[in-house]
Amino acid sequence: MSKFETINVTHHGAVARVAFNRPDSLNAMNGQMRREFYAAAREINMNDAIRVVILTGEGRAFGAGADLADDTAGADLMIGAQTRDDLIHEFKPGVLSIAEAPKVWIAAVNGPCAGISYSYAMACDLVVMAEDAYLYQPFSAIGLIPDGGSTWLLQKLVGSRRAFELMALGEKLGAQKALDWGMANRVFDKADFAVEAMEFAENLAGRSPLALRYTKEALRFAATSSLGDTITKEADLQEFCISSEDCPNAIAAFFNKEAYTWKGR
Repeated sequence: MSKFETINVTHHGAVARVAFNRPDSLNAMNGQMRREFYAAAREINMNDAIRVVILTGEGRAFGAGADLADDTAGADLMIGAQTRDDLIHEFKPGVLSIAEAPKVWIAAVNGPCAGISYSYAMACDLVVMAEDAYLYQPFSAIGLIPDGGSTWLLQKLVGSRRAFELMALGEKLGAQKALDWGMANRVFDKADFAVEAMEFAENLAGRSPLALRYTKEALRFAATSSLGDTITKEADLQEFCISSEDCPNAIAAFFNKEAYTWKGR
C-alpha cells in the first residue's frame, strides 16, 4: 500500500505503477502532490528490482495541471517570486526525476492531460494514450507561458512551429493526432487501457535492463551533442555493456534458442 496521500505507488513484478491521486480534482497538482511525487520517484529510481515505471492518473484524468484552487498554489500565482521558486525547486526536480532516471518511464495518459501535467508526461521515455485522451496547453488563455520544461520537451518532439501552434492556440490534441505527430507511441481502447498499458510495460521490462538504461542515456546525450561526440559516447557505453555479465550469457542463450533471465549487471 502506498505511503503517500496524493500519489499511489504499486509494484507489479519489475514494473512500478505511479499514479497521481487526486481524482476529485482531476489530479490537479497542489504543493503536497508535487513534493510527494518527487519523493516517490526518487525511491523508485533507486530500487534495483524495478525496471520500468508507468506514470498515470487515478480516475478519469491523467492530470489537470497546477491546482489554481489550492490555498497556497492559488495565492502563489499572484506572487511572481514564489511561482518562480516553486517551478525551480519543486516542479523541476519532479520532471528531471523522470527525464534523467536510469529506468524507463512510460506515461499512460488515461484522460485529459493539461498544463504542468503535460510536462511530466512528455518527460517520459514513451507515451501510450487512451483513445479519448488528449493533451492540452491552456497557458495563453490565462496570460501565462508554458512551463515545467514544456517549451524544450515539446519542441524536441514536434519542432518549433508545431510546438508554438499548440501553445499559442491552446489546441486539445487528441490521441490519434498525438500518435501521428510522434508524441505518442501507442493508442489503446479506453475499456482495456490499464491492462494494455501494463502489458506494454511488462514487455519492456523483459528486455535487457542495461540496454534500456544506456540507450536512454545515449539518446539524452545525443540530443545536445555532435555526431562525433555521440559516437564516442556510444562506444563508451557499448564497452560497458559488452563487458557485463549479461551480454555474453544472453548471446549464448540467443544462439541456443533459450530464454535468458536478465541480471542487470
